[in-house]
Amino acid sequence: MIIVEEVQNENHKREFLEFPARLYQHDENYIRPLNKDIEEFFDPEKNKFFRSGECTRFLFRNKQHQTVGKVAVFVNTLYEQAQPTGGIGFFDCINDQKTANFIFDHCRGWLQQRGMEAMDGPINFGERDKFWGLLTEGFIEPLFGMNYNFPYYKDLFAQYGFRIYFEQLCFSRPIFAEVSRVFTLMHTKHKRNPAISAIPMTKDRLGKFAKDFTEIYNKAWAAHGEGKQMEEAKTLKMFRMMKPIINEHISWFVYENDKPVAMWMNIPDLNQWFKYLNGKFGLWEKLKLLWFKRFKKNEKMVGLVFGVVPEWQKKGLEGYMIWEGTQHLRKHTDFKVTELQWIGDFNPKMIKIAESLDTTVTRKLATYRYLFDRNKEFKRHPEL
Repeated sequence: MIIVEEVQNENHKREFLEFPARLYQHDENYIRPLNKDIEEFFDPEKNKFFRSGECTRFLFRNKQHQTVGKVAVFVNTLYEQAQPTGGIGFFDCINDQKTANFIFDHCRGWLQQRGMEAMDGPINFGERDKFWGLLTEGFIEPLFGMNYNFPYYKDLFAQYGFRIYFEQLCFSRPIFAEVSRVFTLMHTKHKRNPAISAIPMTKDRLGKFAKDFTEIYNKAWAAHGEGKQMEEAKTLKMFRMMKPIINEHISWFVYENDKPVAMWMNIPDLNQWFKYLNGKFGLWEKLKLLWFKRFKKNEKMVGLVFGVVPEWQKKGLEGYMIWEGTQHLRKHTDFKVTELQWIGDFNPKMIKIAESLDTTVTRKLATYRYLFDRNKEFKRHPEL
């Protein structure tokens, strides 16, 4: 017998956060996310997706009233797919297929009541940049905002009938590894052009860089399938929120005269500090964080966004930017490894760029889909 409890009070919320901490307590690679980062997804005042959707959390208990699973289930009208598709996320479960099936059945019923014909998971009630996908390979410490799970989760999803909608590839390379000769040649070529320059992003000019980021992003990405236009005001707000963690040596912009034409955005991997905070972020944890930032070297940085405007694509400008930035950060930072935020297997163009950096795939995640009509043809994510 499994008891279903909707998360409605503070005790439920606490258990939703504490259950995975207990489940993974003996896994040395598990890094507990900050409680506040999880809770913000379920706060209508902080998560804009409540304006276009609905989200509920559930706990699942056995007859001894012990928690054996949890999940969030949601619908979002902005999540446009071939058929009405809901989502499940923040899924955790003991290693028992019957328990997992019960949870998935419950989610399916909840979504069908709201007119959905499929469910994707594990995803989140928000953007793809955080807590998206199931880890299937590379069970190492997760990056900040990245899902982590036991290997058996893959079987729980597959045996229920989920199929991979798309794979998410994470590429990594040592900072001091040799850079592709093609990149260094392109760097030499563009270095001779007096109209081309590269500068690192600094905290004292966030307004300028927000404007330039927005211009490059909208030109480079908005036309790519599911790409969305960004607004300068929202970019600036995001940059200001990031200001405490911005490293002024690792994000780069390229200009043709004064016109922004390329960018390479990186941040330190916050999990290298947050792993010591046990999910909390009160005054004491903030003081600890300041101490760790000052005295404990963070040797991993994360690539967030890479973009070149269309008129400069296929001209080797990325080689110029990457080698220019790499030479600089080697001298001015302690970073030893860089890992790119995941790239979907539906984006061969970005995968090719990542591979050209002499990277290796260090982990894979997968976004799964379950069609409620089991006779309907299953189609993977279309290629960009």
